[in-house]
Amino acid sequence: MEDHSKPNKIKTIRPETLEFIILYNQLRGKAFNNNTELAESLGFNSSSSITEIIKSRQNIDPEKLKTFKEKYSDYLGGKKNTDKTVLSRNEEGIPMYDIIATASGVEVYNDINDARPVGRMNFPGIEECDFALPVWGHSMYPYLENGCWVALKIINDKKILPGEVYYIEWGDYRMYKRLLTSDNPEEVIAHSDNTTEMIGNRLKYAPFTIRIDEIKKLCLVKDIHKKHNH
Repeated sequence: MEDHSKPNKIKTIRPETLEFIILYNQLRGKAFNNNTELAESLGFNSSSSITEIIKSRQNIDPEKLKTFKEKYSDYLGGKKNTDKTVLSRNEEGIPMYDIIATASGVEVYNDINDARPVGRMNFPGIEECDFALPVWGHSMYPYLENGCWVALKIINDKKILPGEVYYIEWGDYRMYKRLLTSDNPEEVIAHSDNTTEMIGNRLKYAPFTIRIDEIKKLCLVKDIHKKHNH
């Protein structure tokens, strides 16, 4: 018999929840000792509320995140850590843009220039990244899962490392693709990792070529924050 009392993972982890989880892991044991202490500090009725958020079973209220960042601003600002430069960078983080993709064989995203940041991503290893975007669709599964967030580094010189995954803006399209070398040095092959979905006897996400000089924005995928599935 199915147990309906067992809590399930939420379908959509909001940006403020992701930010809270990242900061929670950074500050646990430094700014606070346990969930009970943190729950008291933030005005939760029970420490179980913190557990539910950390395990992605519920989203945090934006006001609670604001209180959390205000309460522990000294730690986030690096005043109580010897590595002040790194923490100062982490406090700023990189902007997260929750742009939407259309449902098509090739994902087409809204223009990032029309979007406002919905939050900031802060964790070690993304200091050199410029911004973060979500993944919509399944063309790059299993490397990029639908709903995960990706930290991106803008490549201004358009120098492509064959085999790496990039976010590219090309023509009217904005997409994630693994870029491979082509027989024509002026082109690259845009490859989708999902080679299992078919339409009839054809790949749903078939590879195609792109002229390098027609790529308007090239960003290397540097880090991936996947949704919690367990």
